[in-house]
Amino acid sequence: MTPRKPLLCLFGLLFATSAAAAPPPGHPAPDDALRLMRPSGEPQQAPLHRSGRVVQHMDANQYTYIQVDENGRQTWLAAPRTPIVDGSRIRFPDGVVMRDFYSKLLKRSFGAVIFVRGVESGGV
Repeated sequence: MTPRKPLLCLFGLLFATSAAAAPPPGHPAPDDALRLMRPSGEPQQAPLHRSGRVVQHMDANQYTYIQVDENGRQTWLAAPRTPIVDGSRIRFPDGVVMRDFYSKLLKRSFGAVIFVRGVESGGV
């Protein structure tokens, strides 16, 4: 084998591995989602104009997944890990929607999850 063949094989393997690890089209990469939720520099707060009642929640690594009832419409959020009480009211900003999201840790699929920078207690 010539010296170039192992390098080409290694390059091919690295390319195939990185392509397989890429998120589906339209989904931000995990690092991009974290940057959207925790931007560097001066914090720019998105308006917390959405609100609802917490139906259920679950913690998974650095995220808290929250099912919210917004006037009869069920929505799933993912926020940086935060203490939450089922039945409480929360406010939250718009965020990045990931459709057909599968959580390996929770071993669960979500039709859509809105990744938000954070949630606050309160709301209408």
